Amino acid sequence: MPWVLWVPAALALALVVLPVVGLLVRTDLRRVPGLIVTDASLAALRLSLETAAVSTLACVVLGVPLAVVLARSTVPGIRILRAIVLLPLVLPPVVGGLALLYLLGRKGFLGYLLSVTGGVQIPFTTTAVIIAQTFVAMPFLVVSLEGALRSGGDRYEPIASTLGARPWTVFRRVTIPLLLPALGSGAVLSFARALGEFGATITFAGSLEGVTRTLPLEVYTQAEVDVDSAVALALLLIVVAIAVIAVARPRALEGTAR
Repeated sequence: MPWVLWVPAALALALVVLPVVGLLVRTDLRRVPGLIVTDASLAALRLSLETAAVSTLACVVLGVPLAVVLARSTVPGIRILRAIVLLPLVLPPVVGGLALLYLLGRKGFLGYLLSVTGGVQIPFTTTAVIIAQTFVAMPFLVVSLEGALRSGGDRYEPIASTLGARPWTVFRRVTIPLLLPALGSGAVLSFARALGEFGATITFAGSLEGVTRTLPLEVYTQAEVDVDSAVALALLLIVVAIAVIAVARPRALEGTAR
């Protein structure tokens, strides 16, 4: 490995690590346990984990078929469709929240229809949190899966078809096994992204304690009244995110076969 790579690599690592060090320096670690075990903090943590888990499941159920369609379909306009699917990756989360609000809110065409026909109100509910998290997290799963399908090629599915396998059988017995390593990585990334979601959530779901106030929103709320609590909760969020990625990330994706 060229030694010259160490300089930009060290700068990149410093850009990620030093802000966390800044939080640690700012915090009296002896007070952290007492600051993070308040009722509001524990409720926010529980809500974050529950909604992130549900939104990750939604990402898998919806994102796997979408990734297969984007990778394997040859219909006209598929490149434009791919760009639209990846839009949440580049959109400011607040813009995504506004888009969801004007789709599913009282003044949105779909929200108005749901309200009139079924009396369903989605904004400022826990369901809104899950929808916002799914909106921002699903592209991470789709990118991982589509990349895996494209890099793996498409020679196995046609062979299975020539041997008499039906399309659904090919999908279950050939495509899904090819996707499993990338599915694990994509699901972990989606969960971590959902866990840290803030902008779309506060815009579309609000910040109601015990209902929509996830841990990132609790950090924001505490920052206005108690900086020490906000920093302690930020450290808690960092620890949870690192644990999720380190524990759940498949070993096969770390580049070493051990």
